[in-house]
Amino acid sequence: MRVLQLIDSLQAGGAERMAIHYANALVPYVTASHLCVTRMEGILKESISPSVGYVFAAKKSTFDRDALKRVKEYIKKHQINVVHAHTTSYFFAILLKLQMPSIQIIWHEHQGNRVHQSKNNNKALYVASFFFSAIFTVNEALSEWCKKNLNTKRVQYIPNFVVSEGERSLLETRKKEIVCVANLKAPKNHLNLLKAFDEVHKQFPDWRLLLVGRMKEDAYATALKKYISDHKLEAVVSLLGEQSNVVKILNTASIGVLSSDDEGLPVALLEYGVSGLAVVTTDVGHCREVIQDFGFIVPPNNSMALSKAILEYIQSKEKRVKDAQLFSAHIAKQYAGASVLPTIISLYNEIVS
Repeated sequence: MRVLQLIDSLQAGGAERMAIHYANALVPYVTASHLCVTRMEGILKESISPSVGYVFAAKKSTFDRDALKRVKEYIKKHQINVVHAHTTSYFFAILLKLQMPSIQIIWHEHQGNRVHQSKNNNKALYVASFFFSAIFTVNEALSEWCKKNLNTKRVQYIPNFVVSEGERSLLETRKKEIVCVANLKAPKNHLNLLKAFDEVHKQFPDWRLLLVGRMKEDAYATALKKYISDHKLEAVVSLLGEQSNVVKILNTASIGVLSSDDEGLPVALLEYGVSGLAVVTTDVGHCREVIQDFGFIVPPNNSMALSKAILEYIQSKEKRVKDAQLFSAHIAKQYAGASVLPTIISLYNEIVS
């Protein structure tokens, strides 16, 4: 079996990191594992294993013939029979299948806010679903939505998985840092987090907030910068932008936070667990199922509830360390590649046979 992961970019994001996780983790289990980036390379390129085949389509338009030809020739050369298309890359996969009917397409949906949309909002996706051999989703709600609104018979919830990287600091000696790994855009709701941290800062001015993620110069970023300036938080809030080695930051911080209004199954939560952080998240997407009783779950867009949970971890080091240890063990057991990959390989084999 020869599998190609398809993704639109290699900028730092959850779906992008998962596409690379899949490509890297599959190397020992398939004949050949490949990764294709259609539109834009980025900071995550250095995370690709040397054992993974790589092709950049350099797509410049929706119907870029040169890009299609480039990838089509690559697929032929390497005899790829499964194209695993993540998020919006499904359209490029359909164009490939129209020219190469023998390839099997799996569409992988990572976007949790899809469940709030109607079939009428997704007409192009509905048509595309006739060409999918299977759909993978990152939570059960997305699976139910796809079964109800699309035309693919095989729909499967596949939890995201994570790999352990780098050396972790002892939990008892971590820095007084709260970290949020999420690109600065809706629906991540960083303003909700800043409001919560403002309350935290009033009681514990020696704690810092690190925001890790891609930031555009748009209204969203302007609002965040204004809030930081208006509340005189410049010395304790750091906008770190995209980072190629997020784990290095996580491995020395104490608390990991997500303040989103919508999610699928955030890769960041799994990375928090692997890195030994105590976790606070909003109750969206699959977050509650991931956290269970090993962290704090608060209502979305409620800065007071968010600040209260963060303060409880700051005020009780014993609880912070204990929950971090329990959550880390939980993630290692339930969301490690070894737990998820057998199901993926089995589904690949069913599709190809």
